[in-house]
This record gives sequence, C-alpha cells and structure tokens, in this order.
Amino acid sequence: MDFGLSQDQQMLRDAVSRCLADNCPLDHVRECAEGEASFSDKVQSALNELGIAGMMVPEKHGGLGMTLLDAAVVAEQLGYAVAPVPFLSSHVLAPIALAQAGSEQQQSEWLPKIANGEARIGVAIAETIEARDGAGISAENGKLTGTALFALDFTGADAYLVADTAGRLHLVPADAAGLERRPLTTIDRTRSVGELRFEQVAVQPLADDGGAGAARLRDAGRVILAADSLGAGQAMIEKAVDYAGQREQFGRIIGSFQAVKHMCAEMAARHEPCRSLVWYAAHAFDAAPEEAALAACHAKSHTGEVYRFVARTSTEVHGGMGFTDLLGLHYWFKRIGFDRQVLGGPEAVRAEAAALQGWDRAA
Repeated sequence: MDFGLSQDQQMLRDAVSRCLADNCPLDHVRECAEGEASFSDKVQSALNELGIAGMMVPEKHGGLGMTLLDAAVVAEQLGYAVAPVPFLSSHVLAPIALAQAGSEQQQSEWLPKIANGEARIGVAIAETIEARDGAGISAENGKLTGTALFALDFTGADAYLVADTAGRLHLVPADAAGLERRPLTTIDRTRSVGELRFEQVAVQPLADDGGAGAARLRDAGRVILAADSLGAGQAMIEKAVDYAGQREQFGRIIGSFQAVKHMCAEMAARHEPCRSLVWYAAHAFDAAPEEAALAACHAKSHTGEVYRFVARTSTEVHGGMGFTDLLGLHYWFKRIGFDRQVLGGPEAVRAEAAALQGWDRAA
C-alpha cells in the first residue's frame, strides 16, 4: 500500500518547483527582501497562472477545491525557494475560514476574488494562542476594540480576518474607519507581519461557532508552517552537501572529513522522518478531523526543533562563509526561525498537545 503523494500531487509539486526555479532566483529574493514591499508580484503572478491562488477555494466559487495536503505540497516548494509571496493567509487560511463560516454574501464577495488573485486577506489569530500585554480584541455590538499583533500576510491585504478574545472570527476591510495598521519588522524579510489597532471598528462577523473556526485555522496554519520549514530545511541540507563537496581545506575537500560527514548525515537523518509527519498532519486536517489538532501540534513542534538544528548545522558546515550575505543562506535560516515561533513555539505547542491528550498536570 502506497502512503506517499498521489500522482496529481507529484505533478503539482513539480509544476510549482519549475515555476519557482524560473521566477524566483535568489537574486530576486534578495531584491524583494531589501525593498519596501517584502513580496514579489512577479512570483505571485506566475503562481496564479498555475491556479495556486484558488487552490483552497471551493469549486462553486471559481476555485479548485483542493485539500490541505495539496497546500502543504505547495508550501514545501515555497520554503525551498524561500519565495516572498503571501501564501499562508491569503490562499490557505482565508479561503478555509470563509468557506466554513462565512455568510453567502461574504463568500460570493471574497472567494471569487481570492481565486483569481484579485484579493489578499491577512489573518490575525495570534491572541488565540498566547496574548501579550496590551494585546487582545474585544467585540461588542458588531464593533472591535483592541490590538491584534502579528497579522500574517499584512502588506497589501484588502481585508483581515481577526479573532477576538472569545475566538470568534471577524472580517475587516483594510480601509475600515477606526482601523490603524502598523507593519512589524521580523527576522524574516520574505514574509510581512503587522499590528492592527481597532477603535470601535465596524466589522462583519463570521458564523459564531464557539471558537472552533479559529482553532481550525490555527491547526491549518501550523501544518503549512511546518511544510514551509520542511522545504527550507531541504534546501539548507542540499547547500551544505554541495559546499562540502567543493570547499578544500588542507588540500582535501571538507566533505572527506569525518566530522563534516557526520554533520551532513545527522541533518538528513533528522529531516527525512519529518516529511511523513507533516504529510499526515495535512491529510488528517481533511480526512481525520478528530486527530487534526494533535497531528498539527506534533508537526509544528517537532519541525520547529529539527529545523533549528538543520539551520544551525548547515551554517556551520559552510564555516565563515555561512554567515555572509554572499551565499544568501541566512534567508532560509531566518525563514525557519519565523516558522518556528509563529502560531506557537515548540514549548507552547507541546504543552497544548499534552493538554489535548490529558497529560497536563492535575490541579
């Protein structure tokens, strides 16, 4: 019995890989990271031609109606190419939320625009995981007040999906009266993050599901971040192996030294099992919803630890060159660091997994 990717998913992976190889070289990534926007319209347009923008939008609204595993396949390739495009929120989380909890009017207004690449929607659900001092959103009489930190796919968004303190989701146009938007700077310049401040902002609530919708978004987001790290880690391992096969020291290539061999082998040994872990978590989101939350926690926490090791070790294999901008290795290093912390670091996510299994400490 084959538990790998289907033939269609392999074709999707190869098509996205070729698209990114043609449109997203490292020089273009560097140009975007050093610019104001931190995302690439060129790469986004090329992906839109493949139908990536509408992959999670239901077919009746002009999309492809694909699964989270399909999205994880794409995310892995985006991480491999360290592509500066707004994928996580705009093309995964927003379509999932609107399709499951949006009204008919919200769906008809936004989903076709997402599918054809006309609209981008950011997502702010960080406070459902851990709230920082001064942050949090209160909803009363159809209006929001408070601050939402770490809104994902912030720059260029036409609207935002925001979770209040009760976990209920609200759709907020980017130009809503009383909404103040401030970009935040993170280590990863290939993704955009921002802060949203609300002062009695009129919003469009999604269906009240007791916070289940925000929890589903959290699970999906964690899986996609884990898949992104999977691709970024693969790239860093390949670069370390290639460098070790070319760099000479004391008249020998450094790949012939036992210590360097062990470093590369340990990276590969830790990396490869993560693939099935991430794939299963993505599969469970649609096929086994009762397991989805726990599988997402496992994937997010484990890849967060594994790829921190991979990022550090790959940089060490490159020696002093690994810390320079010349190789661009730091783009993958920082992307992995971003993936590790967003939507819950490994420690917080493991604690959540323990609670889901009834392992948390008794009162």
